[in-house]
Amino acid sequence: MKKISLLAIFFTLSSSSFGQPSSLTENFGKLTWLIGTWNRTNTKPGRSALERWEQTSANELRGFGISLQGKDTTFVEKLLIIIKDNLIVYVADVPENQKPVYFKLTEISEIGFVCENPEHDFPKKIWYQLEGKKLNAQISGDGKTIDYFFEKK
Repeated sequence: MKKISLLAIFFTLSSSSFGQPSSLTENFGKLTWLIGTWNRTNTKPGRSALERWEQTSANELRGFGISLQGKDTTFVEKLLIIIKDNLIVYVADVPENQKPVYFKLTEISEIGFVCENPEHDFPKKIWYQLEGKKLNAQISGDGKTIDYFFEKK
């Protein structure tokens, strides 16, 4: 009887651990709406900015953000969303930081996601929300919030 109970527990634990990667893959698949070029609409006069995302593998989206003043590049960031260590993470590589910063996706749906890193100075939270062909993004932390509005090109 003990052998049957132990086998039942083993199979239950095994099936739940096999179910997790599938769930990660399903959740990662909800992010495909992000693919493409997004032009920022709330820049200052004389400036422009965009984010561009592409799917580089089944478990990886690569992107970059660029800001221009006229034709001069003023800011570039490398972005990545990937499955790593049984998590979906958003990675921002910006010139101000010595190393890329990792944010854990804490919420995900077919039209948005939230990722967080409470240990980072700023931002601590990144939020993306799709509204038709428009994308609202926000970074926040320690009482400070910056909104970014985009339209799909």
